[in-house]
Amino acid sequence: MSGMAATGMGATGGVRRGPEDVVITGVGVLSAFGDGVGPVLDAALAGRPGFAPVRRFDVAGRRTVHAAAHPGNPVLGEELVRIIGHACDEAGLNGAQRAESALYLAVHGDPELPRVPKHERAAHGADTFARGIARRAGLSGAARAYTSACVASSTAVADAGALVARERAERVVVAAGYLVEADQFAVFDAGRALARDGRVRPFSAGREGLLLGDAVVAVVVESVAAASRRGAKVLSRLAGWGRAGDAHHVCRPRPDGAGLARAMADALARADLAPGQVGYVNAHGSGSPAGDAAESAAIRRVFGEDAATLGVSSTKSVHGQALEAGALLELAVTMAALRAGRLPVNAGYLAPDPACPLPLILTHPTPSSSPHALSLTTAFGGANTALLVTTP
Repeated sequence: MSGMAATGMGATGGVRRGPEDVVITGVGVLSAFGDGVGPVLDAALAGRPGFAPVRRFDVAGRRTVHAAAHPGNPVLGEELVRIIGHACDEAGLNGAQRAESALYLAVHGDPELPRVPKHERAAHGADTFARGIARRAGLSGAARAYTSACVASSTAVADAGALVARERAERVVVAAGYLVEADQFAVFDAGRALARDGRVRPFSAGREGLLLGDAVVAVVVESVAAASRRGAKVLSRLAGWGRAGDAHHVCRPRPDGAGLARAMADALARADLAPGQVGYVNAHGSGSPAGDAAESAAIRRVFGEDAATLGVSSTKSVHGQALEAGALLELAVTMAALRAGRLPVNAGYLAPDPACPLPLILTHPTPSSSPHALSLTTAFGGANTALLVTTP
């Protein structure tokens, strides 16, 4: 029996999806490795981390000085507009089609908010920022901001997928952005969450925590009918999505991973797939001792004996934790890996941890054995998401 059948999590009352298939036709990426998904995929396949001492701001006196940051001082608003343009260009959207497309934007907030006078703060909310980005990118005035930490962009993708599947929209542009900055760096450093050795080591003995990383990402989510009418190339099918909450602790994960397991089960049910049909999991894998152990429990809970044929890695080991933008970057890398037919390495690994008994991809990329993959995300407060993509 598969893990799903053994735990009864497959009993969802049938496949839950709308009448429309959902596809992704355009992707734009900026990461520490440069423009495009290609450079970050190459680094993930080689297990080559992008972590280096931070030069963007003063880190003197910090416990940790490393992050995966793009050179220079990119401006979030400008990069979001540019990367959204890249995704729309790849999808082949003309000006009129862009002007009909809503924007779902995952961000920590307007970067200007901490520096404006108190009486001007109402004009610098996340929704206002999202509407401004939409206008500058030539999209419709319909914009929604997602600020729910690490699951922000994966929640936006799931919402976009549901909207398109139910024929309530033909297309949604989902974008996300986080650029390593002094305030959040200080918060994570003070909370002793950052790895002092300058490496992220998911699921490994001796792991010390996470490291932050840059990511500005956009994807075009649309119906297969809309893509077909335009003759657009389909990069991936968004076959399933799932969301679940733990309500366990404000920052510690539920040890048995039950919430994340439910999210995976829902994604599989929407895609009408059994666990054994999935060949790769891009795990959240932040490198935290408790988080990695709980995620391992969730994966084992869902896949059971099917885990033997599964490949697992966390690409955060290469590009770092990009907070609200992290899930969208990992989804882009997962889709690109499936198209390339090779699965990324779980970099930074030192030795087995008995609390993380997973079939990790180590030392070199492995050939993909399936067109189906899951990308997982968890966040403070017990939020969990799972996105399931299939290569056409």
